[in-house]
Amino acid sequence: MSRILLIVGGGIAAYKAAELVRLLRKDGHSVTPVLTEGGSHFVTPMSLAALAESPVYTSLWDLKDEAEMGHIQLSRAADIVLVAPATADLIARMARGIANDLATTLLLATDKPVVIAPAMNVRMWQHAATQRNVEQLKADGITVLDPDEGPMACGEYGPGRLPEPADILARIKPMLGPAVAVEVGQAGPLSGKHILITAGPTHEPIDPVRVIANRSSGKQGFAIAAAAAQAGARVTLVAGPVSLPTPGGVARVDVETAQQMADAVEAALPADVAILVAAVADWRVEAATKKLKKGDGPPELRFAPNPDILATLGTHPDRPSLLIGFAAETNDVVANARSKLSSKKADWIVANDVSGNVMGGSHNRIHLVTSDGVEDWPEAAKEDVARHLIARIAQEFS
Repeated sequence: MSRILLIVGGGIAAYKAAELVRLLRKDGHSVTPVLTEGGSHFVTPMSLAALAESPVYTSLWDLKDEAEMGHIQLSRAADIVLVAPATADLIARMARGIANDLATTLLLATDKPVVIAPAMNVRMWQHAATQRNVEQLKADGITVLDPDEGPMACGEYGPGRLPEPADILARIKPMLGPAVAVEVGQAGPLSGKHILITAGPTHEPIDPVRVIANRSSGKQGFAIAAAAAQAGARVTLVAGPVSLPTPGGVARVDVETAQQMADAVEAALPADVAILVAAVADWRVEAATKKLKKGDGPPELRFAPNPDILATLGTHPDRPSLLIGFAAETNDVVANARSKLSSKKADWIVANDVSGNVMGGSHNRIHLVTSDGVEDWPEAAKEDVARHLIARIAQEFS
């Protein structure tokens, strides 16, 4: 069972909050509603309280609660914070870090994963300011659910509708459940540690519609993020373009290019451990501003090197205590990994042979290369590889 802090923004879509509470409760989760002043014009505190079987919070100025720092307790007692609907105004205030009511104060004070479900007029959703604010929230590690497309209460048609409550539940379900899989009253072996993980491919634009990419699925990196969260760590996952659900208890930052990934990694520091699983493109091209036409003949692509994230961290002033790189090789796997260990100034290299069906597959066989030697691990499901690696990291810190 997950503890969900549900923030209801002010918009006509707020009427769906009652059904969302009902479905979350039916699915076995506890819900604590926070109703904004705008939201109270569309749904009543009594309705939400009856469905949630919980008090509904509406004001920052509850003197009894605030005498005990109630907004801090509320923001951190949950496993996940869900904002539905998230209005354009609420999104803008979140992006700016404004805390002028209970909802925004909770959002600024929480240390738990945050998910928002935007809902607004189509032109408001497509406005450059809203899209800029949404990108900022994504960069801050907030999960943004795409709005639905369809007719709206204002009479217009397009993207901006709040997804149906059942769809919201389905989209966040992979994030629900205990963030730390340890016995009650016990800390996980990596409690208090911040683990930074990169996963998936990068896409380097050639023109507005084409990219240079690779076959990385992100499965191994996401499995490692899940295992790290289950071990009690605070996890930041910088993900390239993949469609995998965010593991429970993980703060996710979505990026596309290698430069964006490097910037996100820099912003996430300091970290106790960095595990760089992503298959980052070594090169980028000078992208054309218009779609390249076949009739113009083969294009001449000018390549430039991308940032080397692992090597950068190897000499960084905030270098993680344990720096782990991945080496996907098609030949001379261990020899290439040893070379990478030295040249990148990493502590460990996790090497794997990708000449078969590894990228996108469900299993992996790796060699852990350290200054002490090479550990050959048997082929296993990527989830088992992840748990083994996290156990090995926990052993390093014990």
